[in-house]
Amino acid sequence: MRVWIAGAGYGRGAVVDESEARIPALDHGITVGDGVFETVRSRNGRPFALTRHLRRLARSASGLGMAEPDLELIADGVGLAVAANPELADARVRITVTDGAGPLGSDRSPGEQTVIVALGPFPGIPPHTDVALAPWPRNEFGALAGLKTTSYADNVRALAHAKERGASEAVFRNVSGNLCEGTGSNVFVVLDGVLVTPPLSAGPLAGITRELVLEWFGGEEADVPMERLPDVSEAFLTSTGRDVQPILHIDGRRVSAGVGPVTAEAAAVFAERSAADLDP
Repeated sequence: MRVWIAGAGYGRGAVVDESEARIPALDHGITVGDGVFETVRSRNGRPFALTRHLRRLARSASGLGMAEPDLELIADGVGLAVAANPELADARVRITVTDGAGPLGSDRSPGEQTVIVALGPFPGIPPHTDVALAPWPRNEFGALAGLKTTSYADNVRALAHAKERGASEAVFRNVSGNLCEGTGSNVFVVLDGVLVTPPLSAGPLAGITRELVLEWFGGEEADVPMERLPDVSEAFLTSTGRDVQPILHIDGRRVSAGVGPVTAEAAAVFAERSAADLDP
């Protein structure tokens, strides 16, 4: 696999074999997780919704107090990395931006950022999934709430918890006791016949697939108290890696007898529109 990397001694960017790519041992993304990232899907050499992903990358960097990334340079890097891996017809494109080399602590040092665009094969999406409730809450009032940062250890721990229970995703409540998000996904539920997803004020990431489902299909943003989960008649996850994926069980409790009508329609609309709109 070949990656594109800028900063870290590579100047304005170069495509290199992944085994040859190097970053400094004191890169702040390594030592303290001081970085942001995006995952983009590329089909047949054409990234989907890249503009929206890059806008969110800039918002995350701003929220973390980092300098604004050079989005034009990164877009060019994505194109070069995708072109350098033509064997990947359906590719996961990971864009990572760190604050570059820094001290062994939380202080930052002025200097250039490190930017890496790496690719890998995109796994298939199962037709449905089960989720487990994470025993730890998301803090919707925290400094990192709603930001897509490389400080992902909470997600790693929660996802391991879910997989130990036979689920593919963990879903968090927030500290207010409302539904929040998955480790790498947003959650939609049907309550009283209405499609609902937690508002951004509840602490979830502003997912790109979430955003497009709301634009293309509709739905309401409203707090969902965790005690209302037994009343949910349908549920699905949204993410770059899942598109619209129905949930059959939440913590072992059956949500519906199969893929519900609202979920099926949302998935069909998203599949049709995403195939036609490469950079919506």
